[in-house]
Amino acid sequence: MRHLIDILELSVNELDELISTACDIIENGEKYAHKCAGKKLATLFFEPSTRTRLSFEAAMYELGGNVLTMADAGSSSAAKGESVADTAKMISCYADIIAMRHPKEGAPLVAANNATIPVINAGDGGHHHPTQTLADLLTIHREKGRFNDLTIGLCGDLKFGRTVHSLIGAMTRYKHIKFVLISPEELRVPDYVKNIITDAGHEFIETTSLEESMPMLDILYMTRVQRERFFNEEEYLRLKDSYILNVEKLNNAKEDLVIMHPLPRVNEISVAVDNDKRACYFKQALYGKYMRMALILKLLGIK
Repeated sequence: MRHLIDILELSVNELDELISTACDIIENGEKYAHKCAGKKLATLFFEPSTRTRLSFEAAMYELGGNVLTMADAGSSSAAKGESVADTAKMISCYADIIAMRHPKEGAPLVAANNATIPVINAGDGGHHHPTQTLADLLTIHREKGRFNDLTIGLCGDLKFGRTVHSLIGAMTRYKHIKFVLISPEELRVPDYVKNIITDAGHEFIETTSLEESMPMLDILYMTRVQRERFFNEEEYLRLKDSYILNVEKLNNAKEDLVIMHPLPRVNEISVAVDNDKRACYFKQALYGKYMRMALILKLLGIK
């Protein structure tokens, strides 16, 4: 039995396999329409979500399976004090695979250690978000056609941004990657993530200037400053508008820049940018569904 808690649990060959399956689903969706007939996905979301939960559910339905959903922890036995371990054991009696989001780092790992069915980490606090990274990788593959020789700018909340941490980990396994880390001093990438970059032999620069970084970027990965990760409302309000991408700031960008965002956005990307051919964040959300379909098939052992 296989789980997915951290994107680094998947080898490069396995990532290639998932991307290949996702691309085949895009081209030949009808042949996958009954692959998961009789199977059930349980979506356990102890934290609010729109894209991730609905894309998991859409993925399972499009594979011909069914979904058991818990979208509100307040209406579950967790509100009565049930442990994550007990929840995982109980859900294993009803479903064939679990997708779990939890505000506490490590909760999906606890679930995986106690479940008798595969567990997918759908985001744990500020730690990991491997299926968003799968969506990101398919976006890069479809829009750039390569994973090597890229300069990737990551902008905004790099301290608490689990999508940033997971994407950096995945991209360090390719060749000639340069990371441009754009954030306020208070929201810089944690040291352990920087160590992942340097240990893999890649270089990074840290800067507070989005405008100065723009001309060198092949990919710009914008993130929102996440109110839910702050203990201090004043600190959040001071930092929330640190970076706003607008049409003017793209004047010095490459013509083939790929603009990404894990969504939801607040105001860090102007809606006027949506009309730019380089804006890929809504395609990125669609690609996430296809990669989750491929992942569900893999973890259930369905060819």
